[in-house]
Amino acid sequence: MYHHSGSAVQQATGSSAGVLDHRGADAEAIHFQRCTWCGTAMYHRLLCPVCQGSDLRTERSEGTGTVRHSTVVHRNTPSARNVSLIEMAEGFVVRGRVMGPPIGIHSGDRVRLSTAKDPVRGEPVFQLVDEPYRAWR
Repeated sequence: MYHHSGSAVQQATGSSAGVLDHRGADAEAIHFQRCTWCGTAMYHRLLCPVCQGSDLRTERSEGTGTVRHSTVVHRNTPSARNVSLIEMAEGFVVRGRVMGPPIGIHSGDRVRLSTAKDPVRGEPVFQLVDEPYRAWR
């Protein structure tokens, strides 16, 4: 994942409210970029990965998505935690954590944003939308 400074993002997006600078009511939302040339949605990029365009506009996500991949991590933590790739409804993918037992989170589960920034890891936290019925299958 590419990490960048806030000033670089503000210059690249052409707006004073860059991706990392959100306050007020939108503080608990995920913001992403959309290429004005080809319409590709992306998360925390300076250039479009499809057309390499730099004219990106910042948009607010609805906060709903689908788990594409989830893994359990035991390293650098007192207890096991999950790390998941979430495909958001707008079409971009973000790495985050889904609340609940790590072994209970599977690909295809629908999730909703709970917190935009975890205080410890700084990544989005999601919660399951539907209770899984895996015992019935």
